[in-house]
Amino acid sequence: MTDTAQTAKVRLRVEGMDCASCATKIENALHRMPGVSDVVVSVPAGTVTITHGGRAGDDSIREQISDLGYRVTAREEIGVKHPNHDQGERTSSTQDETDTHIHGNAAAGQPWWQTRKGILTIASGLALAIAYLIGKFIPATERWAFLLAMMVGLIPIARRAISAARAGTPFSIEMLMSVAAVGAVIIGATEEAATVVFLFLIGELLEGVAASRARASIQNLTKLVPKTARLEENGQVSEIQADTLAVGATIQIRPGDRIPADGVILSGESAIDEAPVTGESTPVRKGPDENLFAGTVNGDGLLRVRVTAAAADNTIARVVRLVEEAQESKAPTERFIDRFSRFYTPGVVAVAALVAVVPPLLFGGAWSAWIYKGLAILLIGCPCALVISTPAAIAASLSAGARRGLLLKGGAVLEQIGKITVACFDKTGTLTAGKPQVTDIIGFACREVDVLRFAAALESGSSHPLATAILAKANEQQISAPPTSDSKAIGGKGIRATVEGQQIFLGSPKAVAELSPLTAEQEAKIAALNDEGKTVSIVVVENEIAGAIAMRDEPRPDALKGLKLLRDGGIRTIMLTGDNRRTANAVGKQLGIDVEAELLPEDKQRIVGKLKEAGWSVAKIGDGINDAPALAAADVGIAMGGGTDVALETADAAVLHGRVSDVAAMVDLSRRTMVNIRQNIAVALGLKAVFLVTTVIDLTGLWPAILADTGATVLVTLNALRLLQTAKN
Repeated sequence: MTDTAQTAKVRLRVEGMDCASCATKIENALHRMPGVSDVVVSVPAGTVTITHGGRAGDDSIREQISDLGYRVTAREEIGVKHPNHDQGERTSSTQDETDTHIHGNAAAGQPWWQTRKGILTIASGLALAIAYLIGKFIPATERWAFLLAMMVGLIPIARRAISAARAGTPFSIEMLMSVAAVGAVIIGATEEAATVVFLFLIGELLEGVAASRARASIQNLTKLVPKTARLEENGQVSEIQADTLAVGATIQIRPGDRIPADGVILSGESAIDEAPVTGESTPVRKGPDENLFAGTVNGDGLLRVRVTAAAADNTIARVVRLVEEAQESKAPTERFIDRFSRFYTPGVVAVAALVAVVPPLLFGGAWSAWIYKGLAILLIGCPCALVISTPAAIAASLSAGARRGLLLKGGAVLEQIGKITVACFDKTGTLTAGKPQVTDIIGFACREVDVLRFAAALESGSSHPLATAILAKANEQQISAPPTSDSKAIGGKGIRATVEGQQIFLGSPKAVAELSPLTAEQEAKIAALNDEGKTVSIVVVENEIAGAIAMRDEPRPDALKGLKLLRDGGIRTIMLTGDNRRTANAVGKQLGIDVEAELLPEDKQRIVGKLKEAGWSVAKIGDGINDAPALAAADVGIAMGGGTDVALETADAAVLHGRVSDVAAMVDLSRRTMVNIRQNIAVALGLKAVFLVTTVIDLTGLWPAILADTGATVLVTLNALRLLQTAKN
């Protein structure tokens, strides 16, 4: 019989899930539930994403997680598929794609001493201190006092161990801890057992504090968006909640206010401080028709803005969402460590058992001494630090990158970017700004200012890129365009109009040559401009050549620096463009980059494929639209954009703020992350090796063993968090 139940996919936020062993327990337990088809756990984000067929309801999932010692604090419905509906359909909800329900998520902002881990650690510490005092004053009761103190912390740990074992994780850290503590009591080391339990709880608490700090680094981005906005309706302005703003609404933003939504400026001009979002220290001057990001700060002018994205879909919200999803994607190194740990932990248990049993049986050693050593090895061998070494570093890097507009979609991408040996760039909109600019104004028969004034008059009202460049130059030089009459566009040639009683024509050199012949000197000047990759328009006044205006799509301000940083890092750079060869060579010469020009999208894909076949590791950087085939073919596809849907969703990674140097920053971040991971693995395994030797030769015991595990875990996490502070601008 066919199961007609709908398939649901939900993301739960889970309190207390702070290390890789936590993730393993939850994943194993949920996979064993009927109807659950997929479970993805992200420790850095503190989320569990479950796909189930309806038989595993929310209540039973929450109960299973609760039995393991964790608490669900929020629920987000990602999507629901119905068997009789098209796969692309989504259920309706108040946020179109997601429906979120919060369940007492107070823990997110709680100080550590108010969390469940904090309260248990404090209780265990107080019990240990009281037991110590009782033992001093009433020595006969010392053993029982320490036994009771140990039980304060051990009972919750043992309950979690038993639940994990029932749910498919017999070799959990809690189980190893419980066995070690009970074993220590049996051989008479009760005081040490109580101390070890307390130290274990301290380690767990420190893990939680470090994990919370890592999560906060990306979640703090959402706090940049103000809670209220000034809505303009029917000539009246009222203050409303920013998260209720609808797409298309008009808002007013006063000088000094933080911008509450993504939008487009309708009127006004101001310097926008984008540092909170982009890391760019210099304010950017923006005016009508230019885009604004939520969370940036309006400088000195009153702005009227049309909202272009709802609160759930503004740039910051999308970046946070995509980073959290990226944290669920494991890097190759992380997957290897996960596989290794599955064999490593049972192996440690076997070694500990052999150490405890073989010397007394075969060599006449003292049972209590060797059992003690076996229990210490059991604690030393806990794999927490090793397993968290990679995801902690990757999560910190993803968060650090997102805070400065470097969006990397998962650990695999982050790891691969550092390995690239050749970077292939598109030209227009990637190496260049994608907007032509006036570079030269030449007066032949009249002043340069009049050449620009007449050209601006003819182009007024046009949205053509070349017209926009001329009008922008006139505005920059504060030149007012005079009125025109009898304006007429001549297809493929130019535009004609009457200005101040004179017949003015603006067009290409070829079209102008039909009206009035160019002198040899004028032709030479125009040819020289063309050789520099510039487009030339000629202004003709009453059939006399008055002057010329040259325009070019100029390289981005940081393009030269960005390409040099890549070359300094040992990465070859190539321009792949569909533009004409003369223009491409001019830009390539200016930037010092190899050029392949006049390419179709399939040509770019073919070149990327050939580079890969030759043994290069290829990154393709483009605008995410016409470069799609090459982006997909490359080892890493990087979209260059300003926070658009295409830039965020097309490629493996995205440079949200259009800086060429950010590609080099991605490579640098990847390489520093891999160094950090290697350091973490060395710390995790090195400390264990040292304490393993010192335990066998009787230099250290149980409590140093637990410090070896929890201490290594904390050191690894803190080392990973350094990546949050060292992202280069």
